Amino acid sequence: MKISTKTINIILLVAIACAVILRLINLSSREFWYDEVLSLLLSTGQKAQYQTPKDVPVILANYTQLLTLPIENNFSDFLVTLEKFLKGIVAEPHPFLFFLEQHFWLRLWGNSEAAMRSIIVLFSLGSLGCAYGLGRRLLGNQGGLLFAALLGLNPFYLFHSLNVRMYGSLVFWVLLSSWALIELITLNTSANKNRASKKHKIFWTILLIFSAASGLMTFYYFAVFFLVFALLVLYLDRRKWWQYALYLISSIIITIPWVWWGTRQQLRNADLGRFASKDGFLSAIVRHLQEFFDVLGIHLLAGDWSSILPQLIVTITGIFIFISLLYCSWNIYRNNQIKLLVISILLGLFPLVLMLTLDVITGKFTLGFGFGRSVIFVLPGCLLLLVIWLEKGGIKFKNIAILGLLLLYLGINITDFSLRSRRMFHQVADIINEQPNTPTLIIINSQAWGHVLRLAYYLPTASPISLLAQKSDNLYPILEQNLSKNSEQYQRILWLDSERPVWGKPSTEEQKQAVKTVLDNDYNLQTSQRLVGTWELDNFNLKVYDKKI
Repeated sequence: MKISTKTINIILLVAIACAVILRLINLSSREFWYDEVLSLLLSTGQKAQYQTPKDVPVILANYTQLLTLPIENNFSDFLVTLEKFLKGIVAEPHPFLFFLEQHFWLRLWGNSEAAMRSIIVLFSLGSLGCAYGLGRRLLGNQGGLLFAALLGLNPFYLFHSLNVRMYGSLVFWVLLSSWALIELITLNTSANKNRASKKHKIFWTILLIFSAASGLMTFYYFAVFFLVFALLVLYLDRRKWWQYALYLISSIIITIPWVWWGTRQQLRNADLGRFASKDGFLSAIVRHLQEFFDVLGIHLLAGDWSSILPQLIVTITGIFIFISLLYCSWNIYRNNQIKLLVISILLGLFPLVLMLTLDVITGKFTLGFGFGRSVIFVLPGCLLLLVIWLEKGGIKFKNIAILGLLLLYLGINITDFSLRSRRMFHQVADIINEQPNTPTLIIINSQAWGHVLRLAYYLPTASPISLLAQKSDNLYPILEQNLSKNSEQYQRILWLDSERPVWGKPSTEEQKQAVKTVLDNDYNLQTSQRLVGTWELDNFNLKVYDKKI
């Protein structure tokens, strides 16, 4: 079957449209996950008011109010909120820009799932535009469309386009700064240097400085791209290296106020030993390589499915992807497309190898953190390598290969969002709403704020709900102590047993039995069910108890 160029261009446009639609229809199809609700807390400027649950029940609505902006009656109140917001950020390991964007977006549209995620979706759509621009500059119109389509349907990027974290916008800044640099180099090396091109040069220079500074203020690891850009300049236009150096230095200067005030405090608060390991030399090398392959497998194929896939499957997928990228690189080289090959490797595989090398040297394991999201900035370059292979690799059945890859990505995304729901806390809310006026105590074996705040966000604030959150080994004695004093206060108890409490260990069978024994004294078990989300942090065993008459 032969597919014409015109037909494939139409298919690519349809694929881009599908990428947009998938983002829009899934804005609120899943509940906030663990870190998203933390982003919301930080964006409201009320993180300092958050307190870890104590050994007495607390009114759940006290946490709910932390997830909205505080009441502001005048400009002074606004400045106070902004000051608290900035002070909350310096306790985090990430720069301020993403949270600042979310803060003002929150002021405009509120704290609903769709509202909070919509700005990330806008950044992701901007990324598709940048991918088209960069791809068109390097490969022409069809190359630009293919790059945008693959990025838009890439399962890993789609997942992060719908999460209230900085990774979706980070890809935008990577693509925009890379595109701006390539455009500048093209203008500087072009024989046509008329007045119009000088205006274009000013435009792309400003865009490069602004986007590079924004990338650094979105995620500190973006700093590796300053080295990437330096190597690109030396390869493509080394005679004017000093001009590009001035541009990049200017972008760094813009960040100095935050670096001086915020980054210094973040370094003091940082847990630098978090990713360290005591593995032996050989086992450490094996683990480093495994993380390297895992990142490639997750980024280019598995996407969010990696949260439930067996580790071995993810690693094997990554090995297959790595071999495929080597094959693509060899074909590109054999077809004498050296310049395009170098550009794609510098934007993708090179920073990934650089991060791997830093991990090996420092003895840390950051590459695979969060299913590879900390190195999401390598994704555009790796996809660009695939696009170059498809466009310039001289492969047979090129258009069929493009169609097959697009359908593969689309199938992974559709099955992911149609087969894997995240509605656990809505199910708890439904139980509460069956008897909305019944005084209820929720007990949970986790004090992690991702669990506490999601309960506060999704459960009805009008209902009289109290929360007792303790680690698994403390829940039984503290529950017994509180019920011995106030058992008449609660007509209903919901016991949420987290399968991964984050800040502690899961409950043992003995601990579960001890809690059950306490509850059986004054309460009857009514229902029991397992709540399942998209990964282990979402999984709970829920038991509903009513007061004995």
